[in-house]
Amino acid sequence: MRWSSCAVMLAALGVGGLPVAATAATTLTVGKAAATASVMLPVNLGVDFGIFTKHGLDVKVADFSGGSKLFQAMTAGSVDIGIATGTGMAFTVKGAPILAVCEHEAQMTPSGIGVPWNSPVHSVDDLKGKRVGISSPGSFTDWLASEVARQRGWGPEGLTKISIGNGMASGVAAFRTDTVDAAIIPTAELLEMEEKHEGRLLASVAPFAGNMAAGTIFATKQVMADHPDAVRAFLAGWLETIDYMRKHKDETVKAMSALTGFSPKVMAKEYDINMPSFVRDCKFDAESLANLKRSFVELKLLDTAPDMSTLYTDAFMPK
Repeated sequence: MRWSSCAVMLAALGVGGLPVAATAATTLTVGKAAATASVMLPVNLGVDFGIFTKHGLDVKVADFSGGSKLFQAMTAGSVDIGIATGTGMAFTVKGAPILAVCEHEAQMTPSGIGVPWNSPVHSVDDLKGKRVGISSPGSFTDWLASEVARQRGWGPEGLTKISIGNGMASGVAAFRTDTVDAAIIPTAELLEMEEKHEGRLLASVAPFAGNMAAGTIFATKQVMADHPDAVRAFLAGWLETIDYMRKHKDETVKAMSALTGFSPKVMAKEYDINMPSFVRDCKFDAESLANLKRSFVELKLLDTAPDMSTLYTDAFMPK
């Protein structure tokens, strides 16, 4: 017989002096839209550092290749919590039974504009008329490339957008084969390319995107209804993890390097770029919501701009 069952029986019989087993942890399956994106790694670190366990949670992490696949899994009920970008709110409009419950990073600091190592391009202004790699038409990187051209006053033809797919291998191949003059890809990948003299980081996309809820946590309506305290505990554990990361850089960089396969030197640079952007309270930023509302139509994710207040909730934020 399990010890917890014995303890209950002994308590019922009034037998004292024996320890009672702790309540079993609540299991949550947490999905990430990208395996190595630094903005999503705190969930892995919260598990590794034992922080979620302190909050009574048994967190199981699952990696996905993109937000679409993550939200499909959440719709199917196989994932309780999802970590992605704020553009995932459009899936709620399309009927996915999810709501955003935390904005933990407003700016798009995890993404950058990169160029080949020996490129003559040394400033964003040098990109006018150049070929810029994006993951795919209609993607967030597609929108970012358009924003660069729009904000520089180059017009819709100011850049030629080339689809190169996702992943560092795609970016390296596009640079090596002279397919593109630049590409919008994660900063960690660009920093890794710098180590190998294959590419270099030209600029962050954050100034062009503005606040965009770059890091957003979603929960299924089912888990919010069935286990509201677990959702609150997850957000509390997440914020505690961020605080721990701020205070323990060396340990965090080492753990991130083990998770991503990038060198500690690269992850230390990535840490310095992204760590200041993590927020401390999960609150949804007004600028992020406004920019997302506009981007949904411009990205052709939605035909009309939605009522953003229906796409998120602050009911589970830690007090």
